[in-house]
Amino acid sequence: RSSVEQTSVKYYVGIDVGSASVRAALVDEFGTVVMHAEQPIQIWEPQPDHYEQSSADIWAACCAVTKEVVCGVDASQIRGIGFDATCSLVVVDKQFQPLAVNSQGQNNRNAIMWMDHRAVSQVDRINATQHRILSYVGGVMSVEMQPPKLLWIKENLQESCWEKAGYFFDLPDFLSWKATGVTARYVNYGGWDDSFWKIIGLEDLVKDKYEKIGNHVLSPGESVGKGLTPEAAKELGLPEGIAVAASLIDAHAGGLGVIGADVRGHNLPCENQPITSRVALICGTSSCHMGISETPIFVPGVWGPYFSAMVPGLWLNEGGQSATGKLIEHVVQGHVAFPELQSKAAASAQSIYTYLNSHLDLIKKSLPVGFLTVDLHVWPDFHGNRSPLTDLTLKGMVVGLTLSRGLDELALIYLATIQAIALGTRHILEAMEAAGHHINTLFLCGGLSKNPLFVQMHADITGKPVVLSKEVESVLVGAAILGACASGDFASIQEAMAKMGKIGRVVRPNHEHKRFYDKKYEVFLKLVEHQREYRSIMKSS
Repeated sequence: RSSVEQTSVKYYVGIDVGSASVRAALVDEFGTVVMHAEQPIQIWEPQPDHYEQSSADIWAACCAVTKEVVCGVDASQIRGIGFDATCSLVVVDKQFQPLAVNSQGQNNRNAIMWMDHRAVSQVDRINATQHRILSYVGGVMSVEMQPPKLLWIKENLQESCWEKAGYFFDLPDFLSWKATGVTARYVNYGGWDDSFWKIIGLEDLVKDKYEKIGNHVLSPGESVGKGLTPEAAKELGLPEGIAVAASLIDAHAGGLGVIGADVRGHNLPCENQPITSRVALICGTSSCHMGISETPIFVPGVWGPYFSAMVPGLWLNEGGQSATGKLIEHVVQGHVAFPELQSKAAASAQSIYTYLNSHLDLIKKSLPVGFLTVDLHVWPDFHGNRSPLTDLTLKGMVVGLTLSRGLDELALIYLATIQAIALGTRHILEAMEAAGHHINTLFLCGGLSKNPLFVQMHADITGKPVVLSKEVESVLVGAAILGACASGDFASIQEAMAKMGKIGRVVRPNHEHKRFYDKKYEVFLKLVEHQREYRSIMKSS
């Protein structure tokens, strides 16, 4: 960049804490990622289904990646900072020192990860109350949410953790507290209700006006306190007092980074339509489907409606698939032909997925590639179903296996798995539409959106055009949009989204294939029906 450009451009820092790494980006006012850095963070698995992290380790990684991306930039041009993170639970004492969330007493391990499933019996009891607040989480609370984890701590670590705890933070709120010294929280789900906490056995949280879980609530992108404290500024390598935004959950930040982009001139059904006609699909290890509405819509099996949880002033519904990128990896790497795939992909200097996509083109002959799975069907819930069936106990299914052991067979099971994930998206969208959403366009971001086959299958199977974000790192752009909003440079989140969220390619559905995918979808729904039948047979006396 020329020195003239450099002096006039405004920058924002977006920091994204994922499950296995922390990433930061320096993003300019036009939504371009100028610098990007990443650092791994540690995960402990002391026993099956228990996943823990260290808030100190996470903060240290935030500081390291931020210093890296702002290095060499004039500090006066950096206007704001935004954080997003997984919805892990961080526990600290009254002096804000970490408290162990484990029976080993390891205080540095003070965060229960979002994907931790230790609180299964607690979540079952919470759901059995049928409290009205559960209607805000699709009717059934997930084991990944905070109330069951809090109840688990109370019942299992009463003296060592529960009684000593000063504050329980969602990880995104912990980060904005570290940066500002202010314990404000982002918008909480459904609003707290005294009777809910009492009925589930957590009445202790109600006293002192919910101080332990937060009673000062901010909207996404609102500025927190007086900005960066001197201590945090030094650790992050940023100027003191710079604006810090109220944080978001990572998938919500991904939605912000992509869903509000200006689509004029692309001949899309959502052009000149309200933003509520769009769904943001953030697809990585797992996938999240973000739909927004002007009035609250209750969708069975889909989280929400949450007011102002992603876009201020609008209600959010969040569907999800617990394993998507993770599932594709599991299926491909577990296949007997995987070593052959690895060596052939390496020899042609391609990623294994690019190689598989071109291999499918070789074997399809005159057929459309998607039609190769006419006899091969997958039900993708290898890690249970989050939406719209909210059934943790569901398992994966594959129908149509042969004795073939070669690359052709591996390519086909890979294709069928991708189709199953897209069929799962269709299942979620249909539940949202049946409840009152009007959706005509999908906005995709995240790692899987780099795979053209994954994208095309989502367009063909849902029958809706897919808009890809110009920056694959939409989550980081979303975090930077929060910082931009907190700085006061934009009048609203919506204005910042339209200016900084940029669209790249548009992938349209091939409507000639509709009949085939309608039939695949019919089989897809039959699979889960059959799984439930088999279960009742095995349970019968």
